[in-house]
Amino acid sequence: MTKRIFFHDHKIITSMANEANNDLSGAVSNLINTAGQLIKQEIDLLGAGFNAVVQVIEPLGKTAIDLVGSASNTVGGLLQNAASAIAPKK
Repeated sequence: MTKRIFFHDHKIITSMANEANNDLSGAVSNLINTAGQLIKQEIDLLGAGFNAVVQVIEPLGKTAIDLVGSASNTVGGLLQNAASAIAPKK
């Protein structure tokens, strides 16, 4: 709805009050949409970073477990050899 203001010479000036309200609503809506997109991108970025960290740590964890297993087998073999060297021979 528009408002009309009459002057003495009967010229009509149409105010843009409703259009200004629509522009403000559009601006607020665009601002909220932009903020939502920024938050979504931030969440996506954090998720991608987390996945990258997991992909780096996972092989390191497997390698560490294999290393511990190999070290324990080596220590076990050394202890067996030491025990057999110390044991009296019959």
